[in-house]
Amino acid sequence: MFIFERVGLAVEWSDIRVFLAVVRSRSLGEAARSLGVSHPTVGRRVKVLEDEAEQPLFRRTKDGLVLTDSGDAVLALAESMEASALAMERRLAGRQERLEGTLRISSADWFAAYVLAPSLAELAQRHPGLVPEVIASYRLLDLSRREADVAFRIVPFSEPDIVQRRLMTMPYGLYGSEATVRVVAEDPRAARLILMNSAQAHFPDVTWLIETFPQSKPAFTSTSRSVQAQMCARGLGVAVLPRPLGEQIGGLHRIDGFGQPPGRDIWVGYHQDLRQMDRLRALLEIAERLLPNACAVARRPSGAD
Repeated sequence: MFIFERVGLAVEWSDIRVFLAVVRSRSLGEAARSLGVSHPTVGRRVKVLEDEAEQPLFRRTKDGLVLTDSGDAVLALAESMEASALAMERRLAGRQERLEGTLRISSADWFAAYVLAPSLAELAQRHPGLVPEVIASYRLLDLSRREADVAFRIVPFSEPDIVQRRLMTMPYGLYGSEATVRVVAEDPRAARLILMNSAQAHFPDVTWLIETFPQSKPAFTSTSRSVQAQMCARGLGVAVLPRPLGEQIGGLHRIDGFGQPPGRDIWVGYHQDLRQMDRLRALLEIAERLLPNACAVARRPSGAD
C-alpha cells in the first residue's frame, strides 16, 4: 500500500483512487462500480478523507457530486499521486522476467476472434503460466492507466508515451448472403445497407458503401463487425467487412464488380514503460509472424480453394 505525505496528511493511495473515481463519475454508486467495490465502502473512504482534511471535499447538486473549493484545491495533487502510482505499477510490470500472469489485450471483437485468435492460442500453449485477457470493445482504452497492456486498433495512437507501429493493412470486401447476391446482380438499387452506427459514420468503408449504393437505404446498424456479419449472412443486406471475418462466416459471399472497398491500417501500441515486459514481447513476436498469414488468406480471389 502506498502512503503519500502531502500538506501534513498521511493519505493512502486506495483513498486517493476512490476520491478520483468519485470526481470523474460524480456518483458514489458509479465510482463503486468502476472500482469493483461496494457503495458503502466508497462512502466510508470519502468520509475518511474528509475527516483527515477536516472539511468537506464534495457537495451534492442536481448534476451529482461536485468538488468543493477544498476538494478542488487538492485535485491536482491527487492526480499527481495517481500518475506516480501508475508509473510505478507500469515500471514494475515491465521488469517482470517470468512469463506468467495476465496480459490484458484490447482489440475489436472481430479482430480478436478472426485475426488474433491463432496468436493468442500459440502464446497460451507456449507459456502455460501466462493468461491472455482480451478486452473486446470498440472503446479506445487508456494504456497509461493500465486499462490494457497492449492495444490493437485501426487508428494511430495520439496519447503521449505510447510506443506504436503499423502492423499491416487489413483488406475489406463487400459481402451478402446468396439471396442478397442475386438481388444485387439483378438491380443494385434494391440492395439494403448494413452500416456502422452514427458514431462511426465517418469510417472510409461506410462512405464507400453509401457512395457505391446511393439509392439504397440502411437495413441495420451496429458498432460490432461480428454482429454486422451475422445479419448480413441472414440476408438483411450488403455489408463491407474485414475479409478475415467475411471469409470465415458461413453463408457469406464476397461480391465483386463494384470496386474495392478501402482497407484499414492495423496499429499496435503499448506504454513505453512496458517495452521490457516479456509477456508483451512474446505476444508481439508471435503476432508479427502469424498476422500476415490471416491477411494472405483473406486476399484469396473470391471462390478460390
